[in-house]
Amino acid sequence: MKILSIDTSSNVCGVSILEDTKLICKLDAIAINSHSETLMPMINDAFNKANLSLDDINLIVCDIGPGSFTGIRIGVATSKAFRDSKNIDLVGITSLECLARELSDDIPNNSLICSMIDCKNANCYFALYQKTNDILDVLIAPEAENVKTALSILNTYIEDSKETGNIYFIGDSTTKYKSDIEKMIPYGHFANPKQNLLNSYYLGLSGLDFYNSGIEATTPDRQLNDILPLYLKKPQAQRQLEEKNKEIKF
Repeated sequence: MKILSIDTSSNVCGVSILEDTKLICKLDAIAINSHSETLMPMINDAFNKANLSLDDINLIVCDIGPGSFTGIRIGVATSKAFRDSKNIDLVGITSLECLARELSDDIPNNSLICSMIDCKNANCYFALYQKTNDILDVLIAPEAENVKTALSILNTYIEDSKETGNIYFIGDSTTKYKSDIEKMIPYGHFANPKQNLLNSYYLGLSGLDFYNSGIEATTPDRQLNDILPLYLKKPQAQRQLEEKNKEIKF
């Protein structure tokens, strides 16, 4: 099975082509506010390097967020256009699961993985997974919270489940707020900083895992074919507008 993996949820635009779990081609580019100009040339370049075309692709995997609102919309729209034009199966996977998938190959079974992505002003997107028989089970679905609130939720869950001692942290928030994490969860382990960036290859592996699992029912964080962006909070512009409207007296 040949897979096209598209990640536009961060400042890095990533495209990978896989044959099952084997990486054929992987391209990354810094695309701050420029995913619309960057993505299609990158896909075309990846196809040229792999000597393939969209006609050869059997599965498309797209990052549905959380992350850059504009970037996610571009990636989802492009993936759905490809799906519709060639009738290719399409899987949507979250950026948080993509991070967890990258770490899962390096840790023992039954370990917990907390993915955390910074969303400014001491807030983060986070989710908790458990590696069970080399499969990632979702324990806490993606949420957007203040970092300290997220750690409190996480700490309570871990203590209640008696899973202390085997939790791993990954994502840019785990670097930014490492001291806070260590204070609240001193027994945690941290990923290599190089792993904290989203990787379209592991996004492709996550999509393949889900597609091969035989699960037909979709959830907000794992979607099949009719995918939608996963927005865990409102865009900043909308929040600012709502704040201004509160100040208007009728």
